[in-house]
Amino acid sequence: MSKIPLTARGAEKLQEELKELKSVARPRVIKAIAEARAHGDLKENAEYHAARDQQGFIEARIRDIEHKLAHAQVIDVTQLDAGGKVVFGATVELLDEESGSEVRYQIVGEDEADIKAGRVSITSPIARALIGKQEGDVVALRTPGGDRSYEILAVEYL
Repeated sequence: MSKIPLTARGAEKLQEELKELKSVARPRVIKAIAEARAHGDLKENAEYHAARDQQGFIEARIRDIEHKLAHAQVIDVTQLDAGGKVVFGATVELLDEESGSEVRYQIVGEDEADIKAGRVSITSPIARALIGKQEGDVVALRTPGGDRSYEILAVEYL
């Protein structure tokens, strides 16, 4: 089984979600099932079926998070010494050569990705194009809106 890359922050968030699911969501849905069961005939009890469906989602998410944490390769970005190269966890400042606008992305694991927060997945096209490059390099990228080129202005390990 291959390792699942996570930043320390991403692993912490998954652990928090797991704790929340196990200590709050799971007991709440078990209580809801018990209350719905008390209403009688389960065949036509929509509350019971909805609670059972919710329980299935919660249990599946718990298993998913436990699997990811068990196979995680947690990378402390602040301890990286990649010699200025773009690697997993690095924060990269880019200049769009066409529009002149600057963007800033951190390359993170799939579960941590949030484009609005400036975090892109290691599997995304932009991250794959940036890996191994360094400050001053120009990266060409094919996007749905057409070909773009970005100059790497800075690489940081925050």
